[in-house]
Amino acid sequence: MAETNPFDERLDSLARRAARRRLDAVLLFGEANIRAVTDMACDNGCLVVRPCATPLFITDFRYVPMAHRVAPWLKTVQLKRGQSFAQAVKAILPRGVRRLGYEGSVPASRYLSLEKTFRRAELVDVAEDVLSLRAVKTLSEIAKITRAVALNDEIWSLARKEIRPGMTEKDIQRVIRGFMNALGDGEAFETIVCAGANAAECHHVPDDTVWRRGEPLLVDMGVKLDGVCSDMTRCVRARDAEYRKIYEIVLEANRAAIAAARPGLTCGALDKVARDVIRKAGYGKAFGHSLGHGVGYEIHEEPTARAKSRTVLEPGMFVTIEPGIYLEGKLGVRIEDLALITPDGCRVITRSAK
Repeated sequence: MAETNPFDERLDSLARRAARRRLDAVLLFGEANIRAVTDMACDNGCLVVRPCATPLFITDFRYVPMAHRVAPWLKTVQLKRGQSFAQAVKAILPRGVRRLGYEGSVPASRYLSLEKTFRRAELVDVAEDVLSLRAVKTLSEIAKITRAVALNDEIWSLARKEIRPGMTEKDIQRVIRGFMNALGDGEAFETIVCAGANAAECHHVPDDTVWRRGEPLLVDMGVKLDGVCSDMTRCVRARDAEYRKIYEIVLEANRAAIAAARPGLTCGALDKVARDVIRKAGYGKAFGHSLGHGVGYEIHEEPTARAKSRTVLEPGMFVTIEPGIYLEGKLGVRIEDLALITPDGCRVITRSAK
């Protein structure tokens, strides 16, 4: 009996989009994009998706057995010695290729190889098509991300018992990183640790600053598990009156956005809900980044909840809700939860106390 392909719907959708755009084929090279339609973790492959044809996977000798094991439903073609991906694709496709879809983020050398091999073809950037397909997660992906978030919550709980005033930001980062390596598959991104006024830098790089007793601490962290990412920001609050005031404003913005998130709402409108709370409190200029982003095989995916975005939220999308206020030289507060858009609203996956 033939093996079934769990990614049929996503691949068929990509093939239909290719047909509508009059593309002879779409070529996927990116590891995250390939994994999103095959579940293969391969950093040297090319997936060839064609309208009205079976997709093909091209890779070198090292990854052929893995391809057979993980995606037995997919026809795998092994690169010949000295053969480029562009040459292998040309040998597979019929003559007279006019339009080829590619990911806009391919290395320049790979783009130039395609350009040289397909001299008469137009190369069309299809990155947005692929990313929009990845934005709505499969049931399997939802389960994986939920497990990764649960582990992230657990690691934060364990780390809170280990970290203490007198440790440097790097010390705290090492504690969190150690738990991620021991219990998961490492960091989804470089853990951000900000002691005191360093939290005013949205993406502060941890250094030798000492976290002193009574000072606030901001930690932005995400563990990777089974190929997917998690993301969360939590603050250890200070007793300072101004800090408490700012924290309550950010918390209100976070809760307002969670209450508003639902299918049919645009990402721009969701961003505005949180931004209005902060603006009305008098700190609009201190919230300079977008409200949130999708999470999946990469830490930043579609959808992006930013001002004026017309992307419409759909069930199965994940989006971070992470408003913040940053006062340079003084303090910074960000509260980040990961929410899953459901048919009637959203469900916050993050469980760590705020």
